[in-house]
Amino acid sequence: MHWVALPLCADESAAPGVPAEAGAWWALRFSPRVAVIDEAVLAEVSTTARLWGGLPALLEQLRAQAPGTAAPTDLPLAQGPTALQALARLRLQQAGHPLPRRLPHDLPLRTLSAARPHAQGLEQLGCRTWGALRGLPRAGVARRFGGPLLHALDQAWGDAPHQPPWVALPETFALEAELPALAESAPALLWSASALLQALQGWLQGRHQGVLALRLQWHHHLRRLDGVDLPPWDGMDLRTAEPAQEMAHLRRLLAERLGHCRLSAPVDRIALRVLQTGPAPAASSSLLPPGPHEEAGEPWHQLQERWSARLGAHRVQAVQLHADHRPERMQSWQAMEGGSAGRADAASAAGTGGTSLTRATDPRAALWPAWLVQPPEPLAVQRHRPCLHGPLRLLAGPERFEAAWWEAAGTPDDASAEGPARRDYFVAHGDAAGYVWVFRDLEGRWFLHGLYG
Repeated sequence: MHWVALPLCADESAAPGVPAEAGAWWALRFSPRVAVIDEAVLAEVSTTARLWGGLPALLEQLRAQAPGTAAPTDLPLAQGPTALQALARLRLQQAGHPLPRRLPHDLPLRTLSAARPHAQGLEQLGCRTWGALRGLPRAGVARRFGGPLLHALDQAWGDAPHQPPWVALPETFALEAELPALAESAPALLWSASALLQALQGWLQGRHQGVLALRLQWHHHLRRLDGVDLPPWDGMDLRTAEPAQEMAHLRRLLAERLGHCRLSAPVDRIALRVLQTGPAPAASSSLLPPGPHEEAGEPWHQLQERWSARLGAHRVQAVQLHADHRPERMQSWQAMEGGSAGRADAASAAGTGGTSLTRATDPRAALWPAWLVQPPEPLAVQRHRPCLHGPLRLLAGPERFEAAWWEAAGTPDDASAEGPARRDYFVAHGDAAGYVWVFRDLEGRWFLHGLYG
């Protein structure tokens, strides 16, 4: 067995009320055998090191992925054949002391948790190391200091099995944290929310998921203010267009949203709950290395989400695809809030032969105009030819569009339903009108539906 020990909270930023296990969730992506012992996270990696390219590569990843570490090379990390030996070496490293030559014989007794309550008595006996304690008569040590001390020493030495309580991921993410002081403004909640987001990242990484929707709530310290009854909790929902594991982006979104919130009363604690998740996108790198002047930009969907949080969802809109062959219904503009609906509808459009798939694969789509006239304008007809500021010449077509054969016009369920549509589209040209897109319905009527540049 091979154990790796790291500090439980390298930056000491854990919010009060957050369970200690939450600080170890992130390590479950490297090994299913993770435990929290005292102030450290311990992972047994003998069976998983090869999956990461060997032990050195795994240790490098552990340093890089540990939360709250600005410089991975400065993160204390220790290894050992048993969990308690790895923990003892970590304590020496954190104290700035070098490792002794003989291990584990010369490890100081203060590095063994079970020996700390008996430190003074053992010191009087001249017992300062693990080896010295192991050399004492076991019967006498058991009578004076108790059997648990000897059992812990046997576990540390590897002579007795040691199975600490393993860290397990909860099925759902819901954490509460007490604020260090009453918050009078919404932006003051961000510090404690960041600690919860750090735990959320570990939970998402352990489940190989990305968050799509989460809810931040805050608890009012007062039940009544200025004669008005207050609800115990208030909060906000936050949604992302794609499954997200990057907490820096979620922190920016929360900062934007909290900047527009006003607290009804002072707040004493907050809660973070995940409402929806999705499979995390696989990390991919470019085939070619970045150029000397090339910088990594912000992904487009993250920029849209940040604008939506700053300006308001109704002021930032995105194209939403629909599974409909009618040109005027192939897409619509929707508020960025609730991007999951847009993804689901777009996936439906691709799966049912909608415009997202048709436009990309149908060569006839090259003749479709970029500008639609909505609603289509009726055209006059002279000698069976459509007219727009004069007769039009039909250059290309017909191209048959059929859709909505399943709906009846003006149904009670959908007042906007137009009924079945069967149209023959043409590219036409007129001396005064220029190039236009027109169609003829089954009744022989002509309509203007698109303009070319």
